[in-house]
Amino acid sequence: MRTSFAQITSTLQGLGAGLVLGLAGCASLPAPTAELSAAQQAIARADSADADQYASAEIAQARSSLARAQAAMAKGSDADARSLAVIAAADADLAYARSREAEANTELAQRRREIAELRQRLRMEGGQ
Repeated sequence: MRTSFAQITSTLQGLGAGLVLGLAGCASLPAPTAELSAAQQAIARADSADADQYASAEIAQARSSLARAQAAMAKGSDADARSLAVIAAADADLAYARSREAEANTELAQRRREIAELRQRLRMEGGQ
């Protein structure tokens, strides 16, 4: 049986499409500089909220992940660097949130003490 021109064209189109998809799959993503920058900014934000005092474990984990991300990028392992940078940013965001929560709870406790003192004064003045 002879192969027709249509069959050859169809086969060539399929091979061409496969080649294009294969080459597209090999195209690499850009270096994760944006992710690293975002992680650095998140750590700086957590530092400004006293994360070392209120969320020391979380900020330490964020710094460790960022250092590992930078090392992975230096080795050319962009995918690992990207993942570690995202993890670092998430840990820093958690440290920031926990730090802000601790500060808010401290402020709340202070306000409650002030209210209790004012109520006590009112009772004393009212009883005179």
